[in-house]
Amino acid sequence: MSVHHTERPAASAARATAADRGPTALARLLAALRIVMGLVFTWAFLDKLFGLGYATGSANAWIGGGSPTKGFLGGLEHGPFAGMFRSWAGQAWADWLFMAGLLGIGGALLLGVGLRVAAVAGSLQMLLMWVAEWPLARHTDAGELTRSTNPLLDYHVVYALVLIVIAAAAAGEVWGLGARWARLDVVDRNRWLR
Repeated sequence: MSVHHTERPAASAARATAADRGPTALARLLAALRIVMGLVFTWAFLDKLFGLGYATGSANAWIGGGSPTKGFLGGLEHGPFAGMFRSWAGQAWADWLFMAGLLGIGGALLLGVGLRVAAVAGSLQMLLMWVAEWPLARHTDAGELTRSTNPLLDYHVVYALVLIVIAAAAAGEVWGLGARWARLDVVDRNRWLR
């Protein structure tokens, strides 16, 4: 004796109607969040590359021989790892890794592909920047206030969590190339590339 479940026509029609309407409001919101985060990383890359005059002046543009890590890492004044990070400031390997990270993460987010890799790389970059800034410290090495707004949670933590949510929600499938990317043989065989 076999048991057959038959779907009610009304339920089947409701599901088809919902699918015809396209992505849900939440899916569109996550896609918008993905694009905004992609623009944050891509803007940081472009500003440091060309010295657009926001965080990086034109005299310090990477394309003109400046260092994208020298200003941030070289100016660290507190925390147990400040000396290590200051020694990295202006090193070619640090500049290349930092800029490749900004461009790769920003590009992946804008295109909606490789979001898991982007979430891991972006979270690692945010963790390193959090450790470099060391918001746990109340005072600089010179005894001045660090002006940290929160000793644990700052924008680095928020950005990392947003990257993780975007990847977990497969937010590249709406307004991105995520669905096509997922169908590639290499991505299908290696789910971590999604």
